[in-house]
Amino acid sequence: MSEAVIRSMKDLPSTHLLGTGTAMCAGCGGLQAVHEIYDVLGGRTVFVNAAGCMTLLATYPFTPFRGGWLYTSMASAAAGAQGIRDALDVLMAKGRLPIEEDLTAVVLAGDGSSYGMGLSATSAAIERGLDFLYVCYDNEGYGNTGQQASGATPLGARTATTPRGQRLRKKDLFDIWVAHRPAYAATVIGAEPLDLAKKIERARSIRGPRLILALAPCPTGWEFEPEHAVEIGRLAVQTGLFPLKEYVDGKVVHTRIPRPRVPVVDYLAAQGRFRHLFEPVRDDALIGEIQAEVDAYWRAVG
Repeated sequence: MSEAVIRSMKDLPSTHLLGTGTAMCAGCGGLQAVHEIYDVLGGRTVFVNAAGCMTLLATYPFTPFRGGWLYTSMASAAAGAQGIRDALDVLMAKGRLPIEEDLTAVVLAGDGSSYGMGLSATSAAIERGLDFLYVCYDNEGYGNTGQQASGATPLGARTATTPRGQRLRKKDLFDIWVAHRPAYAATVIGAEPLDLAKKIERARSIRGPRLILALAPCPTGWEFEPEHAVEIGRLAVQTGLFPLKEYVDGKVVHTRIPRPRVPVVDYLAAQGRFRHLFEPVRDDALIGEIQAEVDAYWRAVG
């Protein structure tokens, strides 16, 4: 990456995240979270975008950000972030880029990349201690190509490739990152903006590998009306299905304890992807299994 390119990043034309001319879906929970994250991070950022839903935000040479944008394949975002970070460090070491003009490398990837195709490269980047922020917008499926099942698809959810409901359990990406002992990791959701903002502020103040895992309610993939996106997001937290937590200083701390917890059936029944659990015959066994797993998680938390 040339010095001229890096210096010009802050002056690139931009459009407002919620007002782009691109084909983003109405009510996108991922876009809501990314908007709130960018509000805190500001323009001194370079987004390294793994192919996915958010790729629709940028049409060369325009991006929705005032920093920079690098598009990569689904498996290569962490490697792209390494290249950007190395280029910035080399230019600053040679005095060709003032330290005050340094930029933050931010990976922007969906769950298809984060839980699957890009996990190996990401693991290697964490092991190397790469100074980058990894933002995963998790809509629990390959949303950009028709909502096929991914490693993030939850038990029981219907997708294009699991028409009778997913029988596997969702990977725990947060715990996978924590096992690497990163500098920081946190879960967030756009429907809880204050919690999100606090975590982005903390992540911004830390150097090293940092994860922001954002649950992204998806009206098209999860089958609910766009105006209910915030309600669905809050239900994910209130039922305890999506714990809000962070890993910092070697400890996991929950930033929201849902009391009282709402039954998971309220969350499941609000989405078409779980409709088969209720009709034509209610699947009390699987609904009970999902509830039992949530209950066991929070008992362990204490």
